[in-house]
Amino acid sequence: MSDRATQANIGVVGLAVMGSNLARNLASREGNTVAVYNRSPERTDLLLSEHPEAGFIASKSIEDFAASLSKPRTAIIMVQAGRGTDAVIDQLTEAFEPGDIIVDGGNALFTDTIRREKAVRATGINFVGAGISGGEEGALNGPSIMPGGSAEAYETLGPILSSIAAVAEGEPCVTHIGTDGAGHFVKMIHNGIEYADMQLIAEAYDLLRRVGGHEPAAIADVFDEWNGGDLESYLIEITAEVLRQVDAETGKPLVDVIVDEAGSKGTGVWTVQNALGLGVPVGGIAEAVFARAVSSKPDQREAVQKTITSRPEIHSASDNFEDDVRAALYASKVVAYAQGFDVIIAGALDYGWNIDKGAVAKIWRGGCIIRAQFLNRIVEAYENNPGISTLLEDPYFAKAVADGEAAWRRIVSTAALSGIPIPGFGAALSYYDSLASTRLPAALVQGQRDFFGAHTYKRVDKPGVFHTLWSADRSEVETEGSGH
Repeated sequence: MSDRATQANIGVVGLAVMGSNLARNLASREGNTVAVYNRSPERTDLLLSEHPEAGFIASKSIEDFAASLSKPRTAIIMVQAGRGTDAVIDQLTEAFEPGDIIVDGGNALFTDTIRREKAVRATGINFVGAGISGGEEGALNGPSIMPGGSAEAYETLGPILSSIAAVAEGEPCVTHIGTDGAGHFVKMIHNGIEYADMQLIAEAYDLLRRVGGHEPAAIADVFDEWNGGDLESYLIEITAEVLRQVDAETGKPLVDVIVDEAGSKGTGVWTVQNALGLGVPVGGIAEAVFARAVSSKPDQREAVQKTITSRPEIHSASDNFEDDVRAALYASKVVAYAQGFDVIIAGALDYGWNIDKGAVAKIWRGGCIIRAQFLNRIVEAYENNPGISTLLEDPYFAKAVADGEAAWRRIVSTAALSGIPIPGFGAALSYYDSLASTRLPAALVQGQRDFFGAHTYKRVDKPGVFHTLWSADRSEVETEGSGH
């Protein structure tokens, strides 16, 4: 079935929508000849019949597919994460030779990628976990790509990925993130930030509608206006599109016809789980994940609603209410991104990755779901001070939050008094207040821990680790403990 007179420089395994679109993207770039393979040949036949212009070299077996690739062979796997990925990796490992490259372009859990890279490396074959963001459109027209793996593999792979990546301000949205699972780790954090960004935008919409009294089409106009300023982003842009859409069947705004239960594919949950394991607070991201979980509990929601006889009155909107919501949205967004980059920093330290935070922000400027003008400010922050402890310390972001702080507090208090849930805005403000407080109640928590578990504590007035003999005479003794 394949034309062996010509060999491909890149192959794609798995031809569902994402894989097919990525294969078409690769084939459309000068210098690329693309080999394709799918477990069920019907998908391959369909792709070839619909896109003869792509000049695909198709195969009906993995062995045939491997033979159609020039050396070092390079293949991108686009199959469902999990056992299906492992099965294809095993097949390719048997058919490939040392020096060849296997790329997993799916949404794999980064610890699986670490495991797979170690196993494949033992055969002399390179394994690269590459996060690919941008959905079906990005795969076809230019995604943001986050490859991990070895520097050796990136020498071959880099130019190929650069040829298909989105371009932002003249630069391809791809960079070598780091070894083994670094690429999928950073993609996971991207998705966690995406959850937070979407939740914050949804809360802004809810406030504009329930407090501001605007209908969806009017709110779409507000988002269009915001998209011309510092909130300019893909998510703000598509929010206006969604809010303006009218349901053909009922004539109602589409947003009023959609069931208010949000789905999730797991990457947001992974972000929160791994942040917890690394000891990094990500309340803004976590609350976005939890908000989807609450929305998807209709029985619990209905049961609670049946017990309620009255709800708080909606507070009237102030004259500058829209501006206040915009300021609160921007400040909360800053916190969400700061928390995401905190996890990247902690993950890099824990797993031994050398991740360039500014380069990550650069490749998120195009192709991916969270692409935004705002990311240029993050690039500048890390260029000015690569060792910055938090993005909230950067002068630009510190001023942005300070300028919006009063409005942020007005919005959070108005929502609370009106009975409108704002888990994203509220968590972001509480996080900021925690960092801004010169003294936290954690001192009392340490006292409690020492009382029931002899966990010890440190003192503000002298070095050392101490324990109070609570069940004896309550005198204090110095210990060998950690104070934590």
